[in-house]
Amino acid sequence: MSTTDYCETINAKTLFSDLPALDAQRLVLRKMTLADAQSLYDYASDPVVSRYTVWEHHLSIEDARDFLRRVVNNYEDGIPENWGIVFKENGAFIGTCGYFAWDIENRCAEIQYALSRAYSGRGLMTEAVCRVIRFGFGEMGLNRIAAHCMPGNIASERVMQKAGMRFEGVMREALYAKGRFHDLKSYALLRGDSAVSHKYPDV
Repeated sequence: MSTTDYCETINAKTLFSDLPALDAQRLVLRKMTLADAQSLYDYASDPVVSRYTVWEHHLSIEDARDFLRRVVNNYEDGIPENWGIVFKENGAFIGTCGYFAWDIENRCAEIQYALSRAYSGRGLMTEAVCRVIRFGFGEMGLNRIAAHCMPGNIASERVMQKAGMRFEGVMREALYAKGRFHDLKSYALLRGDSAVSHKYPDV
């Protein structure tokens, strides 16, 4: 498929304004709403959760509401945005996962994610990321899916590895956040990688 055909086939605005719910073994990934503010605040106010993120931990529930307003506005504008992660066992809203920086012409995008510390260590974020990767190769028609983390963020790096992503190197001082520059460890998965045929045979 040529770049022109791809761009005509993929309607990015419609895809994300009508963002579908995604089902996984233990999770449902769905659009976020303002009603998620308290659940979001419960984990986003934890400094441990935000240690390696570009955002500071939330100081009040109004910070959570402001975040969700931006998310909802992006949905309405068809801008790539995160899904909210819901744990099926108890219906709890426990994190976010999704795409940003979608380069439609070059068919690549980057994944970002965050998870409540109360639900870490269970493989839930890997499950969410794998489902989002499947959506990216399938519905978005991506050829390359990337993710980055700061050195020291072992949990995030393990998620990338378990999702089949390949380490590509360290981008020195590629991110400015929280008043200083940070190196980023770079991982990516290509449609043609052997990991895709093993972990994502349906794409």
